[in-house]
Amino acid sequence: MKNDGSCILELVCTNCKKKFEFREKHTVCKSCGKVLFPEYDLEKVKETLSKRSIQKRNTYNIWRLNEIMPVNIPRYRFTLGEGWTPILSLRNQSGLKNLFLKDEGQNPTGTFKSRGLCAAISKGYELGIEDFVIPTAGNAGAALAAYAACTETSAHVFMPEDTPHLLQDEVIALGGDLQLVPGLITDAAVECKKMVEEIGWFDVSTLKEPYRVEGKKTMAFEIVEQLNWNIPDVIIYPTGGGTGIVGMWKAFDELESIGLISSERPQMVSVQSSGCAPIVKAFQEGKKLATFWEDAQTIAPGLRVPIAMGDYLILNALYESNGTAVDIEDSEILVAMKKLAKTEGIMQSPEGAATYAGVEKLLDSGFISPSESIVLFGTGSGLIYPNFWTRKINLSTYYFS
Repeated sequence: MKNDGSCILELVCTNCKKKFEFREKHTVCKSCGKVLFPEYDLEKVKETLSKRSIQKRNTYNIWRLNEIMPVNIPRYRFTLGEGWTPILSLRNQSGLKNLFLKDEGQNPTGTFKSRGLCAAISKGYELGIEDFVIPTAGNAGAALAAYAACTETSAHVFMPEDTPHLLQDEVIALGGDLQLVPGLITDAAVECKKMVEEIGWFDVSTLKEPYRVEGKKTMAFEIVEQLNWNIPDVIIYPTGGGTGIVGMWKAFDELESIGLISSERPQMVSVQSSGCAPIVKAFQEGKKLATFWEDAQTIAPGLRVPIAMGDYLILNALYESNGTAVDIEDSEILVAMKKLAKTEGIMQSPEGAATYAGVEKLLDSGFISPSESIVLFGTGSGLIYPNFWTRKINLSTYYFS
């Protein structure tokens, strides 16, 4: 396979460090079952990547820094215009002068999931894969369907039956094969696994293959460049499967090795719903692994993930960055959605609004200060959740009335 731009070397297990050939199809580590990461020849990357050379490029999607992305052959770098989303200054928050929101709702399918699935399907297509399957809380399934349509491959989507109808319709409209499953995303994953074993579809579950994380890490590439090669003091991120935190933490190391940034790192903050907060609980207890969250309930579908494949990687990023993890009540998420819309003109998904709700808690606890540079990740458009804007909020029950 000709290498034309990408400097990928191999796949390496994040746990046991066993190495695998990137030209072959892989999911998780065959030795220990943990997450595989692509690694690159970063010395070779330095030959073509510099601040000056990057600024001359006219590619504004996830392939902007193609040398540290996994697809070798340029024609397999598919795009629907994902990435290079704006960083918006939140001007109307008293006392906070450097509060920003990275608006991932402006991605093709309305959420940050476009990034990861673009990378995974592009690389999968390059490897000859034609059938992809995913368990999803909704948005990842829509993104898979979109990029499967783009590449003329097949998307098989297993989704909890109580997922908002708009997300179900999005998958169908994009040509995906939608299967509804009683229960949570973990139950959808069980059905997905059966199809992988019986039919051989390629599983693109969160961190159960090596390439979705590569799409997500581009958020860190963009933050650094958009902030004029400066690192924010704090990044606040809504956490379900946690690929974004994991990917950005990987990206910062790569950028430092290339010489584009210093060893400075932002403090990483994980935000979860109080009704499903396995990472928060594990962090507060100082654990390296999370435990399954029983009876997971939240109005934010993307946060209803009772156990994450990459829990050890998420927690590691929090510990290494001297970060933290906070949980937010559903009522606070709903209020944050309304406030962002009315004071900033930004309609965010409940997952994205959770980061905004987290700011007040972090200020009250003293974890952040008004002078710090803080980037919130607004991971999805509020337009995907129309009922959240048309119904009154009953704060006494945290449900719609």
